[in-house]
Amino acid sequence: MDAPFDQQVVFVYTRDLDGTARWYGETLGLPQVLDQGACRIFRVTERSFIGVCSRPNRVVEPRGVVLTLVTDDVDGWHRRLAEAGAEIEAPPRLSEEFQVYAFFVRDPNGYVLEVQQFRSPAWPRPPGRDSL
Repeated sequence: MDAPFDQQVVFVYTRDLDGTARWYGETLGLPQVLDQGACRIFRVTERSFIGVCSRPNRVVEPRGVVLTLVTDDVDGWHRRLAEAGAEIEAPPRLSEEFQVYAFFVRDPNGYVLEVQQFRSPAWPRPPGRDSL
């Protein structure tokens, strides 16, 4: 069955749009695909995006939000983000409970990003990447 939607965007809010946009663009290396003035949207994958917005009527509330980026190169991303001075919570580790290998990092606003690799054979892997 095809996914019911064509694309997906997660929006996070910031009081420092330029600094946050630099973090997603330079530190994470995500290409900016749209500048809407108060919001900037970055491509994560072919069909998924993160938007960062500065809106005076929105609360910057990172509690309870986790943006998960899935990759087979968790250790490489850990090194890259550590070298960039990102706020990493701990080194990558394996969670037997969830069958993932991951670490957590915070963006400049305190939002938590999890960089993880699914180790479960049940996870729907991208085309062309059928095994670990």
